[in-house]
Amino acid sequence: MKTEDLKHALGAGLLSFPVTHFNADGKFEAESYAKHVNWLSGFGATTLFAAGGTGEFFSLTPDEIPEIVRVAKEAAGSTPIVSGCGYGTEIAVSIARSVEKVGGDGILLLPHYLIDAPQEGLYQHIKTVCNATGMGVMVYNRDNSVLQADTLARLCDACPNLVGFKDGTGDIGLVRQVTAKMGDRLTYLGGMPTAELFAEAYLGAGFTTYSSAVFNFVPGLAIDFYNALRAGDRTKCETYLNDFFYPFMAIRNRAKGYAVSAVKAGVRLQGFDAGPVRSPLKDLSTEEMDMMEALIGKNKRQ
Repeated sequence: MKTEDLKHALGAGLLSFPVTHFNADGKFEAESYAKHVNWLSGFGATTLFAAGGTGEFFSLTPDEIPEIVRVAKEAAGSTPIVSGCGYGTEIAVSIARSVEKVGGDGILLLPHYLIDAPQEGLYQHIKTVCNATGMGVMVYNRDNSVLQADTLARLCDACPNLVGFKDGTGDIGLVRQVTAKMGDRLTYLGGMPTAELFAEAYLGAGFTTYSSAVFNFVPGLAIDFYNALRAGDRTKCETYLNDFFYPFMAIRNRAKGYAVSAVKAGVRLQGFDAGPVRSPLKDLSTEEMDMMEALIGKNKRQ
């Protein structure tokens, strides 16, 4: 996919990150994953992100990622597939190239591993990864990889295939500075955990879309909320927030890592054999699974 086409697809509607399916032994389960991705591709997400944060990128080996992307590409039909990418510069370059070989449409460059870095170091890291691939690249601003607006502008000048900026900081002042400075040079993606909770604020800061984790198991509801948001239907958005998203947040906040574990639980409750999460995450308790089942049942949609 041409980088401009990917940039357009990213900004054209809702995005999501399919969970990665594992079997009882913790190995990638391709058949179940393909069925899930194929199901999701029918609900109108404009791009799906394989092996991303909700897909437990942090627990995958670099060698597993291209196979996950390959299966997603085959299952998703015409829906573009962007892959997670990250760690140190050399590992990230290797992942990007392996994803490109199997037909991936782009990469989301997650924060590098462990240590903080100065702006010049982040610039060189991202520039090197961009230069290593012909695919479109999105940067994920969060944790130990927070770009300032001037650094991002330098990267846009140096990297024609840098097409997207995803924010997970929640720093509205920073993201508004970025959108004001860069204009339509990039597509802007909301990336806070359970992004719907922040979607209205990000829309006001110039972001056009976000990645929905709950799309994994309630795609119809996720699309309805996105459409209400884009239509400016604040009453409908508040109904969804009170009936579903805030109760989901309460479950998610019961333990660290449940932003992934609770989503994977929802996928299993919808009949897909997604398997367990990998360590260091843990699955929901029986009580918490019952809470998730009741929440999904109360908000039953396709």
